[in-house]
Amino acid sequence: MELPNHTLPDLFEQLGLPSDAASIEAFVASHRPLPDGMALADAPFWNQSQAQFLREEIREDADWAEVVDTLSALLNHQPSDELRGSR
Repeated sequence: MELPNHTLPDLFEQLGLPSDAASIEAFVASHRPLPDGMALADAPFWNQSQAQFLREEIREDADWAEVVDTLSALLNHQPSDELRGSR
């Protein structure tokens, strides 16, 4: 049996968020980095339904878990000074 191959845009659609590349990039840029030790689902910018979905997918290692982990990694990454254009 082949597992679904969800993408980051699919996850954003599932969460009811704009899913085009520019919107995803803006979302990540405006919410990163998450505070140290904060689980993705505990971030304050999710509504209750979104947080519950993210929490369940990770807990159950469900179809969406891999792409949820990808989003978590993106939001936990601190851009380097070089990428931000700082010197």
